[in-house]
Amino acid sequence: MATLADRNPKILIVEDDQSLSDQLSGLLASRGYQVVQRYEGDQALITAMGQRLDLILLDVLLPRMNGFEFLEKLRKTRQTPVMMLTACGAEQERIMGYQQGADDYVPKPFSFTELLLRIEALLRRTLGETDQRADPATLAAGELKLDRHAMTVSFQGNPVSLTPIQFRLLWILVLHQSEALSKPYLYQVVLEKEFSRYDRSLDMHLSRVRRKLVEAGVAGDRLQTVHGKGYCFQ
Repeated sequence: MATLADRNPKILIVEDDQSLSDQLSGLLASRGYQVVQRYEGDQALITAMGQRLDLILLDVLLPRMNGFEFLEKLRKTRQTPVMMLTACGAEQERIMGYQQGADDYVPKPFSFTELLLRIEALLRRTLGETDQRADPATLAAGELKLDRHAMTVSFQGNPVSLTPIQFRLLWILVLHQSEALSKPYLYQVVLEKEFSRYDRSLDMHLSRVRRKLVEAGVAGDRLQTVHGKGYCFQ
């Protein structure tokens, strides 16, 4: 199956902190992405207008032209996806970014793992990648059956009653069976919100899904917590 990296997406990093820019560049290059680095807003705009890019990682505080000015000028002629890097808690910056056409934002300091997941998710949407695993109408893991359209679950022919969020959580875990899925990824895909280490809602939903599966006869160790990584359906 082709992956995003197989398509060699090109990412422009616009970040005046050269150390952070180099870290991001090395991380993305190691994943197979083409990377272009710029440290000043005006030079980055010239690059963005003159090259075919698949994504722009855009810092807000830049010399010579800040991120908002960059985005305003870019959006007059280009719809290149833009993920803004903002100071943690800078809600007004995020609002301004969205108003001027940003596609996503990541607050600093950020986890590189979460950033990669957010980049992959945005590129999948904008590049129209078709992951065949996302397409099936039904899934089966032994005698556990899931129907995506009806949002129903059964084990050994007996129904398992799940809420829509619980169904989405189980669907994603079974879809990626034997893979440990991180909490930031599950927050984005299942709960459609930002991950917070103080938010226990995902743990609560997973605990309820596990309890209902066990009550239906599914072995309790099928749905596992992988320490330091996330959750996994075996």
